[in-house]
Amino acid sequence: MPEGVDVLRLLHVVGATVLFGTGAGIAFFMVMAHRTKNPALIAHVAGTVVVADTLFTATAVVLQPVTGYLLAREIGWSLTEGWIVLSLLLYVLTGLFWLPVVAIQLRLRDIARAAAANGEALPPAYFRLYRVWFLCGFPAFFAVIGILWLMLGKPTLF
Repeated sequence: MPEGVDVLRLLHVVGATVLFGTGAGIAFFMVMAHRTKNPALIAHVAGTVVVADTLFTATAVVLQPVTGYLLAREIGWSLTEGWIVLSLLLYVLTGLFWLPVVAIQLRLRDIARAAAANGEALPPAYFRLYRVWFLCGFPAFFAVIGILWLMLGKPTLF
């Protein structure tokens, strides 16, 4: 294989690692902060999570399809191969859950900041939003696991 393929493959794997790792890390830290019910701590962690999502996740989200397309082209894979089509559909599904999650994280941060600034407990609206945030994580997480499985196994699907 040409040397360029190795570089593209490395970039694609690093991007997938960043997406999965950042997503798992963000979820872990948000859940742990939430468990404290401490508005100041939640506001701080949610603020950091928003920055991490912007710097790492968003960058990888943009670069993954680019490196994937270039890699497929270099290797000679058709973009209509079943495992690629399903990977792309799962990628879109992940994005459909990730975009609202980012907006929710911003809102959770703002609600927690306001509660901390006023010396108040977290309001019911925070807990409703947190439940939506938490539930959105499951389909996105399993979709990413599915994408990783498809990329590694490249099964013949249709």
